[in-house]
Amino acid sequence: MAVEAIKSHIGGRAVDGSGTPFDTVNPATGQVIGRVAAASPADVGRAVAAAKAAFDGWAGTTGTQRGRILREAVRLLRANRDRLARMEVEDTGKPIAEALSVDIDSGADAIEYFAGLAPSLHGTHHDFGRAFAYTRREPLGVVGAIGAWNYPIQIACWKSGPALACGNTMVFKPSELTPMTAVALAEIFAEAGLPPGVFNVVQGKGDVGHALVTHPEIAKVSLTGSVPTGRKVAAAAAGAMKHVTMELGGKSPLIVFADADVENAVKAAMMANFYTQGEICSNGTRVFVEASLHNRFMDALVARTQKMRIGDPMDPETQVGALISADHRAKVLGYVEAGVKAGARLVCGGRAPADPALAGGYFVEPAIFDACHDDMSIVREEIFGPVMTVLTFTDEDEAVRRANATEYGLAAGVFTRDLARGHRVVARLQAGTCWINTYNITPVEIPFGGYKQSGIGRENGLAALEHYTQLKSVYVETGDVDSPY
Repeated sequence: MAVEAIKSHIGGRAVDGSGTPFDTVNPATGQVIGRVAAASPADVGRAVAAAKAAFDGWAGTTGTQRGRILREAVRLLRANRDRLARMEVEDTGKPIAEALSVDIDSGADAIEYFAGLAPSLHGTHHDFGRAFAYTRREPLGVVGAIGAWNYPIQIACWKSGPALACGNTMVFKPSELTPMTAVALAEIFAEAGLPPGVFNVVQGKGDVGHALVTHPEIAKVSLTGSVPTGRKVAAAAAGAMKHVTMELGGKSPLIVFADADVENAVKAAMMANFYTQGEICSNGTRVFVEASLHNRFMDALVARTQKMRIGDPMDPETQVGALISADHRAKVLGYVEAGVKAGARLVCGGRAPADPALAGGYFVEPAIFDACHDDMSIVREEIFGPVMTVLTFTDEDEAVRRANATEYGLAAGVFTRDLARGHRVVARLQAGTCWINTYNITPVEIPFGGYKQSGIGRENGLAALEHYTQLKSVYVETGDVDSPY
């Protein structure tokens, strides 16, 4: 297989970085698929300069004009759906069926949504008799954005869609583990007519991210990543009072009451733990099941999980792909071992598959732990892999108290046929996104983000416009100035 040269994209063209190059690997095979020409801090400076030079022109266009270009980018994303999905699978190891139905489509949906909102951005008017005031909703300037490796192109779209629709320009750094599709998105934006410098991509590792966050011309930083990374980025941005939005990790609860539809609850628990090999920040990895339902729930859960097909991510029939890296697989398997040592019962999975065809990749069979306790590391800490922990409870108050006993607050789910209870429980849960009788459904129209250590601000929905604009108040006097002097 040919090794592709993966470059940055600055000022409307591909650019070789002057940093230390590194390889990127297909997680399903362990083979090198690209050589990344990493950027240096100086390259970051050039990208920011290109974005700054493009800002006045882009911010000065009408929302209708910006929306027209973004909608053309949406058309091109959908026209290139299959190619982009295959690129995403090679980069992430996730099943092609997921990349097609979620990654590309949801990314396109996000840009389309904000393209539609671009012409409607406006301020307010206030009448004070002989005076009046109005507000202007203005872009922030140059936005720095840092993506994660689990949904590379979706995250790039979720961040660039609202930022560009509001008139900002952007410098985007993808994860060093998944560098490919951000450049493809930049090329699509250029083909759609986006002016050079409006959307730039810089490749690299932590030093590149630090240079981006701390650059004095960056007005805002948007990060999707882990809580430890979020703390570092927020601290670095605070020195210059930069705007920040942080979509970070979680250890979310999924509460299943005894009156729940068992089949639907089991399917949701699997979606909340095993989709994208469990590499989803909002996953409901603490599954609280009412004690009287426990045995029925576990029987159905294990039976369905053991039928999941793990294999080549390019196979449309594959349901479980490869974890992102050898190091991450070792971390996940380490948690499985820790769970067993702590006394949790490993019901199924939690091993590398025996199939020799998968030996070169970073696969882990979906694992289910029963007989778990709240103080176990597998219950308290974010694993970010296909590891489900099942716990039992006896009443509603207990379930809510234990669900909230975490530093995280990204998401939560409740399964019950009693909708009054469903609404009552989610009102008490300390989580930014909650589901009743489903899980991990995130349409672009609704805000997504967390409480507590799980983040600051929101992605998507009208709320995102608040995070990519600033308000200017203008007071206008039409009469004489009253003065005691």
